[in-house]
Amino acid sequence: MRRIKIVADTSCDLLELKHTEFATAPMKIITNVKEFVDNKSLDVNEMVDFMDRYKGESKSSCPNTNDWINAFGDADDIFCVTITSGLSGSYNSACVAKEVYETENKGKRVFVIDTLSAGPEITLVIKKLEEYIENKMSYEEICDKITAYIKKTGLLFMLKSLKTFANNGRVSPVVARLVGIAGICIVGKASNEGTLEPMHKCRGEKRSLETLLNDLETEGFKSGKISIGHCQNEAAALRLKEMILAKFKNASIEIHKLRGLCSFYAEKGGVLVGFEKA
Repeated sequence: MRRIKIVADTSCDLLELKHTEFATAPMKIITNVKEFVDNKSLDVNEMVDFMDRYKGESKSSCPNTNDWINAFGDADDIFCVTITSGLSGSYNSACVAKEVYETENKGKRVFVIDTLSAGPEITLVIKKLEEYIENKMSYEEICDKITAYIKKTGLLFMLKSLKTFANNGRVSPVVARLVGIAGICIVGKASNEGTLEPMHKCRGEKRSLETLLNDLETEGFKSGKISIGHCQNEAAALRLKEMILAKFKNASIEIHKLRGLCSFYAEKGGVLVGFEKA
């Protein structure tokens, strides 16, 4: 019997699965004075608090080829899930690892999945993979079905700070200060190309969550699964859950704390929402 395994980089926010063998290849958060490895040992709250005080440059680093190969272990059929190639080199690194692993282990197979997303949307993808494996689908059928499934999922976000994006040069420091000082939140989505696309500037959390709820419907949600990840903002996640259930009675919602990589980019107060489209 072939040994099946799901492997992901740590943008997935998962540490284990109940029914399927699972491993992660760690992302890293690097500053001028300290480095954080996004693994089981990471104290995410400590990292978030440090980054909130930190004034210098910072960046993230994706798993290298050896990190991926180590995560593959010696499984026969591997489903490898990565953060969007639009923001990270993780997918390219995983593709190199696939070539090496399959060359050195004849008959073994690795299917690399570029989610074009991050965080809670990846959580949904991995849980769906686990469901397919539990249903004893063939390797080829799972590859086809998960490729189709990804096209019917989405990601929305609410950010209260753009400090990290300013520190690594992705946005203007002036814009980042405006978001932080004036109480402006950014609401946006993961684009079809796998980049983060800001759509609204909203004053205050209440208005931001209302906007996010409206965008959820606009982007195609009618019923199904929703995964909400938050960075030190459980209250907003719970409030959003109540708002969604009031509008969409058949929604199935889970809430979790973001792990290191997603907390680094979402920052304190940020909320990410993965969802299934109709």
